[in-house]
Amino acid sequence: MEDKNLPLLCSRGAVVFPDSEVIIEVGRKISLDAVDKALKDNSNIFVTTQKDTDLENPDIEDFYTFGTICDIKSYRRKDGHYRVVFKGIERAVAKNIYLKDGIFMADVQIKEDYFEDAKRLASLFDEALNAIESNVGYMTGLDDTSLITNKLRGEVPANTLTDYFASYVILDVKRKQAYLEECNIEKRLKMVLSDVKANQLSKEIDDELNDKVKSNIEESQRDYFLREKLKIIKEELGDIGSSSEDLKNLIEKNPYPDYVKQKAKEEIKRYEMLPPSTGETGVIRSYLDWLLMTPWYQKSEDNNDLDNATRVLDEDHYGLIKVKERILEYLAVKQMTNSLKSPIICLVGPPGVGKTSLAKSVARALNRSFVKVSLGGVRDEAEIRGHRRTYLGAMPGRIIQGMRRAGTLNPVFLLDEIDKMASDFKGDPSSAMLEVLDPEQNMSFSDHYLEEPYNLSDVLFIATANYIENIPTELKDRLEIIELSSYTELEKLIIAKKHLITKQLEINGLKKSQFKIDDETLLYLIRHYTREAGVRQLERVIASLCRKTVLALLKDKKQSVKITSKKINEWLGNEKFEYGIKEKKDQVGVVTGLAYTSFGGDILEIEVNYFKGKGRLVITGQLGEIMKESAQIALDYIRANAKLFEIDEKIFEENDIHIHVPEGAVPKDGPSAGVTLTTALVSALSKRKARCDIAMTGEVTLRGNVLPIGGLKEKSLAANRSGIKTIYIPKQNEKDLIELPEVVKKEITFIPVERVEQILETALLPKNG
Repeated sequence: MEDKNLPLLCSRGAVVFPDSEVIIEVGRKISLDAVDKALKDNSNIFVTTQKDTDLENPDIEDFYTFGTICDIKSYRRKDGHYRVVFKGIERAVAKNIYLKDGIFMADVQIKEDYFEDAKRLASLFDEALNAIESNVGYMTGLDDTSLITNKLRGEVPANTLTDYFASYVILDVKRKQAYLEECNIEKRLKMVLSDVKANQLSKEIDDELNDKVKSNIEESQRDYFLREKLKIIKEELGDIGSSSEDLKNLIEKNPYPDYVKQKAKEEIKRYEMLPPSTGETGVIRSYLDWLLMTPWYQKSEDNNDLDNATRVLDEDHYGLIKVKERILEYLAVKQMTNSLKSPIICLVGPPGVGKTSLAKSVARALNRSFVKVSLGGVRDEAEIRGHRRTYLGAMPGRIIQGMRRAGTLNPVFLLDEIDKMASDFKGDPSSAMLEVLDPEQNMSFSDHYLEEPYNLSDVLFIATANYIENIPTELKDRLEIIELSSYTELEKLIIAKKHLITKQLEINGLKKSQFKIDDETLLYLIRHYTREAGVRQLERVIASLCRKTVLALLKDKKQSVKITSKKINEWLGNEKFEYGIKEKKDQVGVVTGLAYTSFGGDILEIEVNYFKGKGRLVITGQLGEIMKESAQIALDYIRANAKLFEIDEKIFEENDIHIHVPEGAVPKDGPSAGVTLTTALVSALSKRKARCDIAMTGEVTLRGNVLPIGGLKEKSLAANRSGIKTIYIPKQNEKDLIELPEVVKKEITFIPVERVEQILETALLPKNG
């Protein structure tokens, strides 16, 4: 038989039979185009059905090749859709389906109905007709005015009867498709008989259920009747609902690991066997949801473009050279080897220096999803590993919860504030983190709730901490620690200009021309209204200035506002902080030291005096234990070398010595004030003035050796800001000078020393000086 070439329309759930009319709402563009082509060419159209009605855009393999050649009887446009009446003409099968000009076309071959035995056909036809007539009262879709009437008995062909039955009786799509694909009329009649019997059995069961329900309730209680009926239906069926079928389909369609599929199938079997009234069903369903919705195979594709990564990191952050270099190294090696276990990076630094935002930038540069888990205050091991399912309200740990939120196996996973984890009687969460952070173990991470090994080896973990000494010792070995120092004034100035002001202008609806502030005023704002390592407070005060600018523009009808120090005083109040300023003249017993605080660097004046007493050492200014020990070491070193410094030994026995560090309300501690304390003591006890244009940092031993310190960059910037021209530093810190800004190295002379005597020779003036 000659093939026909026709446009193809794929319906969602509607099966069209010969000699029947079906109304289909056509909305998909490819279907609308197929209808338009059939109308334009004045041709028939081949209508078939997609196998999965949930698919929005089915491909060729997603719909049945057996369908019906139809005529378009009428159509009506409505809101971009067609309401089309299709009249079925003949069964047909598509021999070839292809896409042409955005339309599915099909080469179809007509399939004729046939039968093998005329007598058997007549007998089956009569039996089917009688069965339908006797059940027509309760067969959904049929009525007693249809073809099944005595008037038309004998006039209805057997094939028309089966097609009419399949078309109008409520059957699922697969069953209707089976009627359409069966060309043997006798077999179709047998299918009719089978479905009528099934319908009759369903009616009997329904009647039995109705009797059970009606015996327990009054006829007037309609709502209660329906609820009871639904309850009994579930009991009779063993609560095998569509939900478990959905889960089975999910398992079969997706490439879960075999051990996950096996576990899920076992749990579904238990779920189906339990009665719905037991609490265990909810527990199992919750477990299945977690098991199947956690990513096991989904991965995002990394963007390995080094230029793009550099651009993204530079756009989002100023400075942070070491961190950016480490990320680019990771990308470069990954690109070279095409396989690399993700490193466990730990960013350590004070609050507000950009640790969290840097992790987000890394995710954006790599084109990975980003997820954050805060570990501050976590004391329970179950927070990391999850609870065992035997406990009421059990849930997976924060790691698995984060992976589910990420939706992929390779996100950027931020473990925030890892130094603030604690342990108590509920377990040690830091020990549980070992398996997460060890690249040799995390490919089979064990969560107590999931009970199946989970692969974390593709995750790029980034941890953050404020203090490196507070990170649990067992975790340090697994972490690649990168320290982020506090921002310098210059860095804060650039960050404010490039990022903070632009951001706040956008948030507050301002244009650049409406908010004017110069570098000198910004520096004034940084010095006198913020004291922090990062830029959070700076952003807050800039936001406040922007809001007050908006109010001034709208209320006072101004075109723009120029921010000055006077305007800042007016809007934000008096200066909140004072940064250290060096002494203006040389004095006895007053020496400038350098301190490293959580807000950055600062200068520290140390004052020493002595008076008649009993040889006591008095220390004031809220000094910590380390600084108190430094003071005692300095005093003991001087007593042991009193002759060298031309100090009368009786002073130590007949006088009390008082050491004071101003700003007594501020706690101070650290192992870098030893040389400053020694110099101040020698100056006071020997009556020699200390130079006001110098500063010093370093710890001293009982033998006078100078030990290295940390925070040289911050301390040097504080000294430069305060007008200091010379700094004594430990010899071992000479290597750190390379990291200092060029402007500091040009304006300050650094003198490396190994012995405290080297400082005393030049820092103290002669007695007659």
